[in-house]
Amino acid sequence: MHRGRWLLFLFAATVQASTTVPFKPSEYSKETAHCKATRRGVDVEKEVDIQLKYVDINPEASTTLLLVHGWPSLWSSWSNQIQEFKEDYHLVVPDLRGFGESTHPGDVPSSSTIPDMVGDLVCILENAKVESAVCVGHDWGSSICYEAARSRPDKFTAVVGIDVPYIPAAGHFVPIENFLTIVPSLTYQLFFDYKTDEAVAELDRDIRRTVRATLRTVASAPPASFLQSRGSFLGAWKDIKEIDPVPFFSPEEEDYFVEQYSIQGFRNTLGFYSTQNRKLGYELAHSQGNYTLTLPVLAIYPTNDPVANWSFLAAILKSAAYLENLTTELVPGAHWPQLEFPDETNKAIRKWLDGLKEAITEEDVVVVEDQEDVQEHHGHFEDEL
Repeated sequence: MHRGRWLLFLFAATVQASTTVPFKPSEYSKETAHCKATRRGVDVEKEVDIQLKYVDINPEASTTLLLVHGWPSLWSSWSNQIQEFKEDYHLVVPDLRGFGESTHPGDVPSSSTIPDMVGDLVCILENAKVESAVCVGHDWGSSICYEAARSRPDKFTAVVGIDVPYIPAAGHFVPIENFLTIVPSLTYQLFFDYKTDEAVAELDRDIRRTVRATLRTVASAPPASFLQSRGSFLGAWKDIKEIDPVPFFSPEEEDYFVEQYSIQGFRNTLGFYSTQNRKLGYELAHSQGNYTLTLPVLAIYPTNDPVANWSFLAAILKSAAYLENLTTELVPGAHWPQLEFPDETNKAIRKWLDGLKEAITEEDVVVVEDQEDVQEHHGHFEDEL
């Protein structure tokens, strides 16, 4: 090969290698926030101590992004966003209570409300010495971020919600059963709620199989009947002896998921699906009455999610009517666009974040101009005296 072409080849190979650095979750150290959690028994309610693990990256940056995962996920499911934003933003990336190494207070059906999770996020931010943050959520993490913005606008300045739309508490409480005629793929949630012991046994029996069955892509989709059974979560996969590896994970990332879920299994992660938890969270938000969010919101909806057509569901829920400063983006992908199509997802987030910076800068300019105007008028007034 000609020497010039050989050097060009080496340069191109080096550039490609530098832009495809594998994500290694085991290399990230975790901080621990010691927090209080409410455990609600049949006759008693008490506070217990829990330890919440989180990864803290680039704490010197001026703006914090709090990255909140859903189910069944972990902090490491934000791998692509960590790599994209770690140089420009302070990233706080927790494992929610009951996930991985983050402990849980017990009494799962009543101690994992969305407001409980918001309290956990506030505790984590305080431990990280962060006054306020942009809350970025996926799946149930979106619901947590929306509630965080609604109930604690002093701590949360903006929201990115991926997949799940804002569900305003303005109307009556709606059980999951009421959605099944239009979203039959939510049926699995009844299995998790009504047959929790059976669900936990099924999920824990082979954690790698559970992870592989759930984290799929458009190109490597689950069976058509997946998520539509009241009696099994993995039943749709029964005729498939070995499920293919998670398409968007390296072997190390998949092993990490299996290792982390092996610590305490899935039981403490299923609080999201408890009707009792959902109703407790709804009652709190409904009683407070401030259903409309005025802060900036970016809603990102994937176009091929087997769980639900989220943009359609958002229209039914009238989410936009309660979000005064809403930007909506559609991206390709199934339920995990931040992992399956990271470039498109990151581009949407960065563009929106840049817009927030520009808006803040414009406000500062207006303030400066106003101050200059005041000084000018004050000077004229002194001259006339």
